[in-house]
Amino acid sequence: MKTANQPLADIVCEVAGVSKQDIERATAVQQETHEALAQILVNMGLLSERDKARCLGIQWGVPFVDLSERPPDKELFKLIPRHLLQRFRVVPIASQGSRLSLAMVNPLDIYAIDQLRLVSGMDIHPLIGTEDDINNALAQDLGIGEEIGQALQQVAEEVGGDSADITVEQSAMADEELSLDRLREMADDAPVVRLVNLIIHRAVRDKASDIHLQPEANRFRVRFRIDGILHDKMVLPKGVQAALVSRVKVMAEMDISEKRAPQDGRMSLRLEQREYDLRVSTYPGVNGEKVVMRVLDKRGVQAQMHRLGLSASALEEFEQLITKPHGIICVTGPTGSGKSTTLYSVLNKINSPEQNLMTIEDPVEYQLAGLTQAQVNARAGVTFATALRTILRQDPDIILVGEMRDFETATIAIEAALTGHLVLSTLHTNDAPGAVTRLLEMGIEPFLTASSVVGVVAQRLVRVICPKCKEAYTPPAEAFRRLNLAMDTESVSFYRGRGCQHCTGSGYKGRIGVFEVMIITDGIRELILRKAPAHAIRQESLQNGMVPLKQDAMQKVLEGITTMEEALRVVYTE
Repeated sequence: MKTANQPLADIVCEVAGVSKQDIERATAVQQETHEALAQILVNMGLLSERDKARCLGIQWGVPFVDLSERPPDKELFKLIPRHLLQRFRVVPIASQGSRLSLAMVNPLDIYAIDQLRLVSGMDIHPLIGTEDDINNALAQDLGIGEEIGQALQQVAEEVGGDSADITVEQSAMADEELSLDRLREMADDAPVVRLVNLIIHRAVRDKASDIHLQPEANRFRVRFRIDGILHDKMVLPKGVQAALVSRVKVMAEMDISEKRAPQDGRMSLRLEQREYDLRVSTYPGVNGEKVVMRVLDKRGVQAQMHRLGLSASALEEFEQLITKPHGIICVTGPTGSGKSTTLYSVLNKINSPEQNLMTIEDPVEYQLAGLTQAQVNARAGVTFATALRTILRQDPDIILVGEMRDFETATIAIEAALTGHLVLSTLHTNDAPGAVTRLLEMGIEPFLTASSVVGVVAQRLVRVICPKCKEAYTPPAEAFRRLNLAMDTESVSFYRGRGCQHCTGSGYKGRIGVFEVMIITDGIRELILRKAPAHAIRQESLQNGMVPLKQDAMQKVLEGITTMEEALRVVYTE
């Protein structure tokens, strides 16, 4: 039976199913970093934020509350000033008599509880909730949209009157004629600073992976990429364009006077008690500079291999691959298909004090404890190839190469694999068999490819049906024709998301991987040596039991994880 004051390691094993071996790995990391064990388990992808809160609640004797199932009482927000709700990260849940129940990130914060008791005049009953749930509830109640509107009006006044009334010609002329001093002044104005911060804040709240600031002829669009799809979030007046772009460039330490050449930069900021990195890129277009910001949570990737979306058989094959003492394992797929997340989950799985893990990435997206990570720096002469040569002199056991993008890098990676190292890397190919022919096209000799590559994993990402508004339906006949499927639709249930507040009307919440795992067998090696085409290697792999991407996607449709339309969009493209 789980009781208060029970060791956290025991609770985590019992509640979240984390193995004792993984607990030992996390404890070893804790001895080096002195970070809380629960947070280390989250960073390693072994524990979800929800399970973390639940386990800590058990240890502390504080009830856990799931805000997605028990929404806050908005009337109770009036009992506590806004700044205290934000400062202490608390959400009022319910009141009974003189007792006020609050969801808290840290329910052991006695100072916060005393302050809240004083301002509310009620006895405080603390509950523990996840940080994400509490932040989302606060953001919705405190009205980020309303704050953005106020900040936008102030920016309009700063740039010279009502920006909504500025004509396209005036806006373009103003953008060209603004002096460097004026651009700097605008970038540092408080309303502009506030507006940019609110846009980033809303993107983080919506779990966007990218923020697009896109100038057009007579407007300035703000779009967020959420679950792989771009969504329009705001349409701002053209007149605020110069101020916003200049502010972002200042934050990313770019040259604000340079408007005709692309630039790259980065910034770090803290939002809602969490650290974020933003990689910023500008691109000069005919209507002005477009800005794209990639949002990276510095807590690290939080994926476990068994949660990536691999089927039981594919997961078993993949885990067998990563336990091999040497060889190359390639993860393939287009940009944005989740390759980095898969590789980081593998590193989390095999990371141990007995192994020397080293990486060269472009760039380092997430920092993991217990391994040495470096990134490409062309100006300093650090390329994948040069870094990989140095890594081989660092006595590595396992090496991650962000991408084998040229002959030199691929050659050194193969040399490393043939001299007793396990090498993880990525390639841009459409499927698993295509990775082999891609290496041959790069100039790698067939006998080297056949000897070094031990397995290839191809993947895509499909959106997951929102659990809050999931409903059964009958797909149109056209979908079955496109999938070339012949089945009794009356005996099979298909699902989709109706659209609700939880998924912001999209019908989807989160993403999951679709995979095919190709093991390099003796038969495939013979085909490689004969320079056989990809379709011949694919046929041999299918005969060996490989489940293709299409079949894995269809299985997730039949299991009610994703929709027929999503499978058609992502996998059935030809």
